[in-house]
Amino acid sequence: MDLPNRTESKSKWAVEASGLVKTFGENRAVDGVDLNVPTGSIYGVLGPNGAGKTTTINMLATLLRPDAGSARIFGHDVVKESQIVRQLIGVTGQYASVDESLSATENLMIFSRLLGLGRVEARQKTADLLEEFGLSEAAKRPLKNFSGGMRRRLDLAASLIAQPPLIFLDEPTTGLDPRTRSQMWETIRRLVKTGSTILLTTQYLEEADQLADRVAVIDRGRVVAEGTVDELKASVGTSSLQLSVQNPDDIDKASQTVERVLQAKAVITGGKITAPMSDADRVTDLLISLREAGIHLAEMSVQKPTLDEVFLTITGQGVKDETAAHDASMTLEEARR
Repeated sequence: MDLPNRTESKSKWAVEASGLVKTFGENRAVDGVDLNVPTGSIYGVLGPNGAGKTTTINMLATLLRPDAGSARIFGHDVVKESQIVRQLIGVTGQYASVDESLSATENLMIFSRLLGLGRVEARQKTADLLEEFGLSEAAKRPLKNFSGGMRRRLDLAASLIAQPPLIFLDEPTTGLDPRTRSQMWETIRRLVKTGSTILLTTQYLEEADQLADRVAVIDRGRVVAEGTVDELKASVGTSSLQLSVQNPDDIDKASQTVERVLQAKAVITGGKITAPMSDADRVTDLLISLREAGIHLAEMSVQKPTLDEVFLTITGQGVKDETAAHDASMTLEEARR
């Protein structure tokens, strides 16, 4: 079996998808997704649970057959040329595909041999990957004794044995602590520097902000926004307003006042009102209107837009702070389910 080479990655587009549709019963999980992923880039697909991210990846990776639409990987049709496509990609899903009854070395040796490497070459590839992912010291330890982060790193290592030009990473850092997540980010950046293209799905807004050259926001099976991170931020205005009121009963009235004065959609999440604002001078008008309405503020701030505001504005959904589950010193925002 010949391993894939990188000559295919000379194509301008690593992924070209048009009108992808996938239906499960009455549920239209993917509803006409278009994606164009430039070769040699990190492309982020951002969206909440159930948005259609994983189903889209599975169609691009030939694991699911599209009900409608088309997709090409380095110019090869995912349906008509599925065998070629499978030689050009690596896939790391949300859950580790490694065998926990075996050691890290045994897992990588098995994957290497299945991909056609000789015994000596497989042994060298295994050693190199264990070193790359910081697993050499635990190489002979059964995976049942591995942490979640170590399993995820081993799973990614297994997907890289063939050095594919295109790697699908489906929420690769879900459930990882901040330190391990940061290590994974560095690994992803190194993969691109050595010639791979990464298509990354994530719920973490900061992850997309840190890694992605371009981002597609998927909501309810559709791409609702696409562009560079800076372009998406600019789409919601030059700054944003956040405020909270002293009396929770006033929050709806305050939100209506914000929308009327700023002439922009306001979103209520976690007891706070957030709205895009193109003209900072309107803050004075808003304060006067709130006072006239008898609404007393607990706090207010004006800041430049973040990817959080993009997501809030585009999807109308809030985000939740999950630092309590990881590390109080590091803010990692997760899209609300």
